Amino acid sequence: MEWLLVPFGVSFVERALWAGLLVSVICALAGTWVVLRGMAFLTDAMSHGMLPGVAIASVLGGDLLLGAALSAGAMAAGVSALDRSRRLSRDTGIGLLFVGMLATGVIVVSHSKSFAVDLTGFLFGDVLAVTDGDLVRLGIALVVAVVISVAAYRPFLALTFDPRKAHTLGMRPRLAGLLMTGLVTLAMVMCFQVVGTLLVFGLLIAPPAAALLWANRVPVVMAGAAAVGAAATVLGLLASWHWGTAAGASIAATSVALFFLSALVSALRDRVLSTEEVEKEVEPVA
Repeated sequence: MEWLLVPFGVSFVERALWAGLLVSVICALAGTWVVLRGMAFLTDAMSHGMLPGVAIASVLGGDLLLGAALSAGAMAAGVSALDRSRRLSRDTGIGLLFVGMLATGVIVVSHSKSFAVDLTGFLFGDVLAVTDGDLVRLGIALVVAVVISVAAYRPFLALTFDPRKAHTLGMRPRLAGLLMTGLVTLAMVMCFQVVGTLLVFGLLIAPPAAALLWANRVPVVMAGAAAVGAAATVLGLLASWHWGTAAGASIAATSVALFFLSALVSALRDRVLSTEEVEKEVEPVA
């Protein structure tokens, strides 16, 4: 059991574990709606859209999380503005902003003397450098995410499955959409500290997608996504410690691997159930 327990006896790995667990719950709350509403491409673009704000904040010596939040907000506002155009599709607008924001971020970072180091840190994060202050921030973000998720659960549910009915019932779908975007932005900004802008997408999408294969109710999907994210955090940190791999990338890759494992087992389950149903139909005839 040493290989399992020894890594987490080290202070910085223990802090990384707590950070990953907190982020897993935040991402489960936000990522479930991303998966259910088909917002994956938008979320991917927004995660990369954080790079300019983070880069500018780093160059100016400001707060990186604030820079990430402002940049992600600008990305969301840009997508909303381009949505009003009848000549451009939503995907086209998102794609253009995605490339533009990412390129701008790289240009800003290129002016730094430690270009390669800074860019690597922004894109891939450094979960092993998480401080006690970062853990406090993550705890506050989790409380905010839980409050939003509970208070806006019904509007989010109606917006996801029947926007017209949401409007009819007076649930203000436009406001619900803004709150949902805010929740996703919160998750991405907080995740960036752990796995970077490039890999944040994995923690937001893979765990909820894995859980969705086994559950039909939204709260159950969220709980399952949190469990998958927690497992990815533990396994990813263990892989990083024993094999010397990048911690953030290991966590993100493990979450994706768990999704494919879940999909495989789910497919086998469906095949077994289908075979049993066929056998039940054949038995009376025999």
